Amino acid sequence: MERYPFKTPAYVIDENLLFGNLGILKDVATRSGCKILLAQKAFSAYSMYPLMSDFLDGTCASGVYEAELACDKMPGRENHIYSPAYNTEDFPHIVKICDHIVFNNLGQFKLYYPEIKKSDKKKEVGLRINPEYSEISQEIYNPCSEYSRLGTRIGDMPERLPEAITGLHFHTMCEQGADVLERTLTAVKKNFSKYLHSVNWVNFGGGQRITEKGYDIEKLITLIINFRQEFDVDVYLEPGEAVAQNAGFLVTRVLDVIRVKDKEIAILDASAACHMPDVLEMPYRPEVIGAGLPGALPHSYILAGGTCLAGDVMGEYSFKEPLVRGDEVVFCDMAIYTMVKNNTFNGMKLPSIIFRTIDDEFITARKFNYRDFISRL
Repeated sequence: MERYPFKTPAYVIDENLLFGNLGILKDVATRSGCKILLAQKAFSAYSMYPLMSDFLDGTCASGVYEAELACDKMPGRENHIYSPAYNTEDFPHIVKICDHIVFNNLGQFKLYYPEIKKSDKKKEVGLRINPEYSEISQEIYNPCSEYSRLGTRIGDMPERLPEAITGLHFHTMCEQGADVLERTLTAVKKNFSKYLHSVNWVNFGGGQRITEKGYDIEKLITLIINFRQEFDVDVYLEPGEAVAQNAGFLVTRVLDVIRVKDKEIAILDASAACHMPDVLEMPYRPEVIGAGLPGALPHSYILAGGTCLAGDVMGEYSFKEPLVRGDEVVFCDMAIYTMVKNNTFNGMKLPSIIFRTIDDEFITARKFNYRDFISRL
């Protein structure tokens, strides 16, 4: 197993792998005529923004700080924002830095549109709709659940959209393919067709695993082209996961190995709860380089974090050789929903952020210390 020239824990973002994803997205945008935005809620490693700006049309934000980050680190590109409800104190600044502002409902639009009218720059105004159709099984991620607060249902739409609303936005997918998008578009067109004919742009949202092996890119491109032609609109996609999917790793180190009854447990210097929260929230079992399913290889271990949370466990894995103190354990697909969600529970160290360049050099973008811990408290 490779030995890395830096202290652990550390997130490592591989520029070659990131370039691969960005190239796929750029090809989709070029061939379909759509625009593609980075959903910063999944990946906000801003040191890579200059590189990504060569491939993407801009960013989308879920809050004022993400919008500020895009304005600061990816200037000159489109800066979109959507929030279920805006804060009155933040909104004047949002108007200043964002060019596309999407509202969750008409009440929010009526409340805040007077502030937009004050701007001396043209702003694109959108409304999020809820198609009431989703194939997401985990309710925590389902934006179309029975009591979802996200988007306006057809029963709450006006006879005609206010003239100032020039776009519609929906987001109903999570780690899904083009076939799900096709069925989603059928539901959107069934309920919202007359509104689609009155706007200039439609945002299909994210949750589409465009850069995953086996994804039907040709179907995606066809869906976008057909939609653009049918309604004479611009189309946006806002992938987060697909931008940095499988382009990052979490490098950890074994602190101790203990035996409990008939199981061996390797305690790492990283934490599922702190450094890869989706492992517990989804939940899912991340891949580990050189490891297999329990029992597939000679030596099996439960990999666990170093916090006092009993459930701080990444999963059970098997290895060719026994794990000992100091061994490195590398988790895959750790660029997305990690750095943006990590925390310092139990006073755990935040992993460094390191880039592996196309020349195979390791460059440290950020290190964290005690001051970072106390600054959050």
